Amino acid sequence: MMWQLKKFEQLKLEELYQILKERVDIFVVEQECAYPEIDGIDPECYHLFKKDQDHLVAYARLVPRGVLGDRPLIGRIIVNQEYRKSGYGRDLIKQAIKVITEDWQEAEIMLHGQTYLRDFYQSFGFKQVSEPYLEDGIPHVDLVYKK
Repeated sequence: MMWQLKKFEQLKLEELYQILKERVDIFVVEQECAYPEIDGIDPECYHLFKKDQDHLVAYARLVPRGVLGDRPLIGRIIVNQEYRKSGYGRDLIKQAIKVITEDWQEAEIMLHGQTYLRDFYQSFGFKQVSEPYLEDGIPHVDLVYKK
């Protein structure tokens, strides 16, 4: 299993379907949050993921600077339920930081994280830069990583 990073147009139809299905399964169904998961910016983003044969293990959407603000952003961070508690979330965040800081040569990264995951993100060097707020009924905080 290797990490893959693809632009939207490089995704195979089955990969795109798996990614969107897993995002909806987690964010809309599991978290009982009715919101527009398919928000129109996927074509402008990079999609970082790992598969175990035909199963999506972990995924994050990497949003380049200028698409949603003046910093690149890591979003839509998910680990398939079957693969949680196996270190894939940590590997995913490390890989996302590496892509953005090394490949894209960016010095800062934005992340809108659920508050219960704040310590997890801070363990990578992200710092909280906002008070908790509700987004789609779920408490979040803004975090920034500086290289």
